[in-house]
Amino acid sequence: MRWDADLAAVTSLPCADGIVPPHVFDSGEPVRLAGLVRDWPAVRRCVGLGPATRYLSRFQSNAPLTVYVGHASIEGRFFYDDDCTGFNFRSGQATLAQVLERLAEPARDASLSTIYVGSTPIDQWLPGFRAENDVRVPGDDALASFWLGNRTRISAHYDFPDNLACVVAGERRFTLFPPEQVGNLYVGPVDRTPSGQAISMVDFARPDLDRFPKFAEAARHARAVALAPGDALFIPSMWWHHVESTAPFNLLVNYWWCTSPASMGTPSDALLHAMLALRDLPPRQREAWRGLFDHYVFDADESVHAHVPAPGKGYLAKITDATAKRLRADLRNRLNR
Repeated sequence: MRWDADLAAVTSLPCADGIVPPHVFDSGEPVRLAGLVRDWPAVRRCVGLGPATRYLSRFQSNAPLTVYVGHASIEGRFFYDDDCTGFNFRSGQATLAQVLERLAEPARDASLSTIYVGSTPIDQWLPGFRAENDVRVPGDDALASFWLGNRTRISAHYDFPDNLACVVAGERRFTLFPPEQVGNLYVGPVDRTPSGQAISMVDFARPDLDRFPKFAEAARHARAVALAPGDALFIPSMWWHHVESTAPFNLLVNYWWCTSPASMGTPSDALLHAMLALRDLPPRQREAWRGLFDHYVFDADESVHAHVPAPGKGYLAKITDATAKRLRADLRNRLNR
């Protein structure tokens, strides 16, 4: 029996009308939306590689996209090489038509390559697709992407934006962990990653608890859900998620969006700067800076600056677009010293 067979299940809501209940987008927990996109023409028609190829050919552009290919021996797991200086797969460029043709080969012979196309903007590579297949999500600037391939395993990682993942074809199994479990997931390098985000080093197919003993604690807090075509999953910002595609052909559409102003930038930039400036300080200095970060950032409210006259609050006041522009310029000047 799989180690994750008894994990807590993700909360499930029936949503066959294609509309996400607004309260879902405020949830701090993942939510399965059963049947949300089952009426999409893409779901009804992409019932296998052949029908999907015919349907997608109506929209595909000839622009090359990025394709990841691994030997069958990696068992679908796109990961590092043995010393984490490289990866166990290679990347290249191909048109969507070429990718779909290549996917037919492993479908005939399971000993052939594992093929994966990651986050690819729909409007650029499948123009017109969203006119027939779309979901309304918060924000006008949500990024809609598609993901396709054969049987693959994508290591646990987090995303800063909220995420709505919609299964069009095949099956997806998600294993999710709340953000506070980061210390039990044995996260790998942050500056060399398979696809942009740091990932858990644990192989979910065969967790090695001798090497990764704290993973057992992470599993106690995990959620699991299997999605069929037409189902969707809301993944809140910063939740770790491992994604396994189990069918010979899988197609997923997802939406990413942030409710915070774009002027705030990406928190991961601040994390990298903190690693540079704070992590290797002596313990007593790190503790002092922890207090400052709590005061000015994590526990901050109006009491932090209430005693300062309004014209002089500067960066202490709520950050506006103008303040953000000035703050970035200040940071650039300081970093370039």
